Amino acid sequence: MKVITGGVCAAKGFKANGVHCGIRKNRTKRDLSLILSEVPASAAAVYTTNLVKGAPLLVTQDHLANGVARAIVCNSGNANTCNENGIEVAEQTCAAAAKVLGISSDDVVVASTGVIGQPLDVAPIVAGLPSLAEGLSDSGSAAAAEGIMTTDTVLKEVAVEFSLSGKTCRIGGIAKGSGMIHPNLATMLVFITTDAKISPAMLKKALSTDVSDTFNMVSVDGDTSTNDMVTVLANGLAGNPEITEEGEDFAAFMQALNSVTVSLCRLIAGDGEGATRLLECKVAGADSKQTARTVAKSVICSSLLKAAMFGADANWGRVLCAIGYSGAKVDVSKIDVAFASAAGTIPVCKNGCGVDFSEEIAKKILSEKEIEILVCLNSGNESSRAWGCDLTYDYVKINGDYRT
Repeated sequence: MKVITGGVCAAKGFKANGVHCGIRKNRTKRDLSLILSEVPASAAAVYTTNLVKGAPLLVTQDHLANGVARAIVCNSGNANTCNENGIEVAEQTCAAAAKVLGISSDDVVVASTGVIGQPLDVAPIVAGLPSLAEGLSDSGSAAAAEGIMTTDTVLKEVAVEFSLSGKTCRIGGIAKGSGMIHPNLATMLVFITTDAKISPAMLKKALSTDVSDTFNMVSVDGDTSTNDMVTVLANGLAGNPEITEEGEDFAAFMQALNSVTVSLCRLIAGDGEGATRLLECKVAGADSKQTARTVAKSVICSSLLKAAMFGADANWGRVLCAIGYSGAKVDVSKIDVAFASAAGTIPVCKNGCGVDFSEEIAKKILSEKEIEILVCLNSGNESSRAWGCDLTYDYVKINGDYRT
């Protein structure tokens, strides 16, 4: 498996584009994106567990009931959530996209991101779709990725190449996500495409299994969005024998999918609103996978720890504190903690107690852009990891006037 370029257009038979249609006031920002498969594709998605769900999610759930789709259309600047006519607008968006693409509206996945509770005028979307579709190309992934950004500061796309039964396959994805990120079953908006041939049922299984250790393990601010969704389209144009059950090919597909999703997780966490550091908590020595996940997520979600990381302060007590209230059953007297980065590694806690360490060296290690929080529970063989970012002054500034 190797990393390649192309994002959602890396796989055979996929084209994409992004344009400014007028939803956002800033004409320099793209606000409408489209991804198209040349042929019908197996499709699967997971969605936010927030009881308040954006209308696009409800429409997409209905459209993907048969496990098949051909296109994804997404606007930024307005979430189309808590709107009286939200379902109607989402359906109209699908119908307009289907018309310019010459496909069925039931084969269109629709998504929206932006401000909640503001009416979404479908007119700019309908007017913008013809030029959006006309500009579809196999090099349009970056334009599509730009079109789904809100407070994101960096474009998020990745792709890898791998092999299934001797056939070269590709899988790639784009994502948006910077704030309001604390998922359960999904996160942010993530669109993944692959030319591997896999049944809808197995694609759903692969995605549902993967998110437990990837997107479910990302947190920026503890808020679960109303519009979170991860969607995967697999059009089968690579020509591999269809994956219909678990086995060697399914395992290889899972590995490739995980490579893409982990990369996107890191990009999202590192681009958290106002963030200056990417944090990764690695938990080892747990008695169960669930314990490892619970501890890792609790540590990465701690506002006090996030603030300490912003200040490059090796306040390891906040790590222990987060583990203690996580709900996981752990033996505190066995816990070891260390901080690591490109500047080195420094142990700060052994068997639940502090150890002597150089504050100067710790400061240097925690001043890097990427920080690892290493936790060993010394109670088993299970492990997990979670991703987040530091908590800065700018997070409050960004969200203090997000709507206005």
